[in-house]
Amino acid sequence: MSLSTAAQSLTWTYVDGDWHEGNVALVGPRSHAMWLGSSVFDGARWFENVSPDLDLHCERVNRSATALGLGPSKSAEEIVGLTLDGLKKFDGRTAVYIRPMYWAEHGGYMGVPADPDSTRFCLCLYESPMIASSGFSVTVSPFRRPTIETMPTNAKAGCLYPNNGRAILEAKGRGFDNALVLDMLGNVAETGSSNIFMVKDGVAFTPVANGTFLSGITRARTISLLAEGGIKTVEKALTVRDFMDADEIFSTGNHSKVVPVTRIEDRHLQAGPVAKKARELYWDFAHSG
Repeated sequence: MSLSTAAQSLTWTYVDGDWHEGNVALVGPRSHAMWLGSSVFDGARWFENVSPDLDLHCERVNRSATALGLGPSKSAEEIVGLTLDGLKKFDGRTAVYIRPMYWAEHGGYMGVPADPDSTRFCLCLYESPMIASSGFSVTVSPFRRPTIETMPTNAKAGCLYPNNGRAILEAKGRGFDNALVLDMLGNVAETGSSNIFMVKDGVAFTPVANGTFLSGITRARTISLLAEGGIKTVEKALTVRDFMDADEIFSTGNHSKVVPVTRIEDRHLQAGPVAKKARELYWDFAHSG
């Protein structure tokens, strides 16, 4: 066992009709996804014996595959069923990340686009604890989100994430946990790993979905839950100044659902009442089924 394998958490992967333990080798140097990035994925969560919106995540991975020119081979219902089967392999003490994926083995015309007939599927489940709800810090990234004209921003595509990764690494190099990433017009789009909300005078605001970032499933769920709880959310173009002047800031995303931002640049913030309410509402929703 290599050091990298030994360091990985408990993992089960479904591929080619069967479950395999560990980080299964799936692609080679001639695989299209290996050298030309034709892969999509989605991320759902199992925690505290629930997996909220699992069906929506499974539906989205198929839409992402189609958007990238791949040929999705599993229905959302089939992916849900496989997930529920795979979760039985875990002891239930640690949260599990649920990651269905598609990728191309071969290229089409002149090798550049994916050949949809060569699309493969796998489902990877692995233990991954939720991050603490105590909050995290952000700075403004010098890197920006692309537009649909320049990258496949309508898909949860692997090729988009190196840009997010360099935003986070650059922020960490300056002493922050994460970063606000702007769109090409200079408006706030998201963080390097999640959607972002701010609150002013009791009203929640979040960047309007403009095609430069993934308008997340947890984002949409949070907006609807806040509305049911009597808190209005406005989707609009937001600047860095808006966030600097906010009463509170919080993020939403699959990895840890709803988490407050406790520092933006040199300004410290408390986990505010709207963020706390959003997290409580989400947990109540998750356990309501």
